[in-house]
Amino acid sequence: MIQSQQVEELITLVSSLDKPALLRQFRDYPATFPIDFTPDFLDRQPLERLRHLFVAVCLQSRQMPHAPAANPAAVA
Repeated sequence: MIQSQQVEELITLVSSLDKPALLRQFRDYPATFPIDFTPDFLDRQPLERLRHLFVAVCLQSRQMPHAPAANPAAVA
């Protein structure tokens, strides 16, 4: 469950995600309700809209997303 003090942490985490990472989060997030956005719809959305939608999904589900793992190719 997301506590009120975690909202800023959620927004910071989501704002750090690029589009591919956000699309993975939408695919893998364990929402407490069906997320029925089609891949085509999500692909056509601008990054800021995806971030807004994902924060809303997290707040509605009352769950923090898993922090994405570092991309080993980006680290090397």
